[in-house]
Amino acid sequence: MPVLHRDSSGFLLDGEPFRILSGGLHYFRVHPDQWADRLRKARLMGLNTVETYVPWNLHQPRPGTFVMDGPLDLPRFIDLAAAEGLYVLLRPGPYICAEWEGGGLPSWLLAQPDIELRSRDPRFLAATDDYLTRLMTPLRSRLATNGGPILAVQVENEYGAYGDDTAYLEHLADTMRRCGVDVLLFTCDQPADLERGALPDTLATANFGSRSGQHLANLRERRPDDPFMTTEFWIGWFDRWGGHHVVRDTDDAARELDELLASGASVNFYMFHGGTNFGFTNGANDKHTYRPTITSYDYDAPLDEAGDPTQKFTAFRDVIARHTGVPAAPLPPKGPKLSLENVRLTETAELLSCAAKLGGAVEADRPLTMEELGQDFGFVQYETVLPAVGPALLEVEQVRDRAQVFLDGEPAGVLERENHEHALAFTVPRPGCVLTLLVENQGRVNYGQGIHDRKGLLGNILLDGRELRGWSSRPLRLDSLADVPFAPTTATPIGPALHRGVFELTETADTFLHLPGWTKGNAWINGFHLGRHWSRGPQRSLFVPAPVLRQGENEIVVLELHAAHRARTVSLREEADLGPTEE
Repeated sequence: MPVLHRDSSGFLLDGEPFRILSGGLHYFRVHPDQWADRLRKARLMGLNTVETYVPWNLHQPRPGTFVMDGPLDLPRFIDLAAAEGLYVLLRPGPYICAEWEGGGLPSWLLAQPDIELRSRDPRFLAATDDYLTRLMTPLRSRLATNGGPILAVQVENEYGAYGDDTAYLEHLADTMRRCGVDVLLFTCDQPADLERGALPDTLATANFGSRSGQHLANLRERRPDDPFMTTEFWIGWFDRWGGHHVVRDTDDAARELDELLASGASVNFYMFHGGTNFGFTNGANDKHTYRPTITSYDYDAPLDEAGDPTQKFTAFRDVIARHTGVPAAPLPPKGPKLSLENVRLTETAELLSCAAKLGGAVEADRPLTMEELGQDFGFVQYETVLPAVGPALLEVEQVRDRAQVFLDGEPAGVLERENHEHALAFTVPRPGCVLTLLVENQGRVNYGQGIHDRKGLLGNILLDGRELRGWSSRPLRLDSLADVPFAPTTATPIGPALHRGVFELTETADTFLHLPGWTKGNAWINGFHLGRHWSRGPQRSLFVPAPVLRQGENEIVVLELHAAHRARTVSLREEADLGPTEE
């Protein structure tokens, strides 16, 4: 493979002028059996490169382990890109933002109460060095200098919006070099943060979605010897629960792209294909109010969540054709979809009753955080025995992020971090009543100082002004539901429960799970965790990739935290429902 260089005239690929036309495509947000399809469509839009982040938290779920297979087989993804004739921009972090859980930083780092993330804290640097060594060793052969498609590797990510410690960035760059990364290194920042996040003698790139001419002039003034590149050309945006589905006008984005390319700039579309925050992997923002991101990462991108071309695909392809040319192949068609209405979920298991099968309880004087329990995602069940009866006021210093409160198993109320709720009044029915708080991690903050986002019940917990002591903390492991004691039932339980049903298929295709009448929870098909559902919206459907399904019998499980659909039915439909586009 050719090697990428730079000078004041632009990028050079083996000495020849080269413009990077790239698109964001995160392998961890796409089913691995659909990687090749998305890569082929990137080439058909006229791209010559794909960009991907690397989520440290998935690849290294515990300090002594490293996962690089199945849905995390990054070497295979890179090889598929090369087979399609595409180069790769690799963005390994360690911090990635990406609206991803904790910005990609593993939660076990936060088990150390005073650790400083994204800093020269020796504990953070030691963990980062280990991660980069484990990651880059199998990828070294895929660097362009070794005949592979990886043209360039990013150092950190938008660090200028977080700090200004150049020595920290230099440490990361030195570690990458020690790991054998001898291709071009680069940084990326929003224009106002460029100098804070840049490194001497390292390519600095900018992230923006509009005012290209202004940002181009600014970058040329600050970095006259660098090629101009936008590593994140924002052509859409992400959504949050309780908001609306954010879209960007296609013509406006196409005009901005045309201006960029006319200037001679290189560009990476953020995103080319957004994909899905499967499972519990969505992130959150907290700028004085906590706002969790939804399951869909459609991003109003050229390929929608199911990988089908949108209006932006055609519009951007037309712009690219005017500047550099595009493949002569026809536009890719929309993929097949399947529909199946009213799948009944006939079996149920009440979550609180079967909690012991999902995790062991740890006894302590105070509630333990998720990180102290060694749990990354999901739920923790906290319990204590109340000392008195009658009217009482429960006060929780910090709920991270949503607590359902029960007295002897009966619902008593909800406390939400998003709504700044810390207190709940109720009546204790009897001496020795068991207080249960089912706490959901709705996604660790992925941007700003809020990334130090520990989960569970934090700080003091008071009942009528007196501290409650003597707690059990039980992490609920929902990565496997094999031991859940489902049983047939005709009644619809009130409160947290897992509901199971089966359906038959004669053929498989992509589809969307719709849950009208359900309230909040998660969904699985054939053991594959689709993500979170919430009637708060805007998202009203969950993407189901075709490879998750099979001919014959299929299993669906829905966790409902509140009130299930009265008939306990769900539907598979051909169209997504991402909600209204205006508030």
